Amino acid sequence: QVQLVESGGGLVQPGGSLRLSCTAPGFSLDDYTIGWFRQAPGEEREGVSCITSSVTSTYYADSVKGRFTISRDNAKNTVYLQMNSLKPEDTAVYYCATPCIPPYDSWGQGTQVTVSS
Repeated sequence: QVQLVESGGGLVQPGGSLRLSCTAPGFSLDDYTIGWFRQAPGEEREGVSCITSSVTSTYYADSVKGRFTISRDNAKNTVYLQMNSLKPEDTAVYYCATPCIPPYDSWGQGTQVTVSS
């Protein structure tokens, strides 16, 4: 079973940017569809973005369209989520998972993103 690891979270001011990374040490992600999800305190988990293994398709939630970009670098075995123009409502724990719809095979441990002045 693939083990996913997220990184790149942190504290950023409104309007700022962060880039999240999702990798799988010792395991190739080349053939996996990868999704980014987030969960804010007291809220349900929300699907944010998804990218297919061949990068033929990407998906974005309406709340992040035009601000977030998902990409993958198979040479680095990493899927990225570039987040620009961050808003306080983007504050959440961000997770990567595979695939993008249930049943899910694997989840990462999450990385905290806090948008605050």
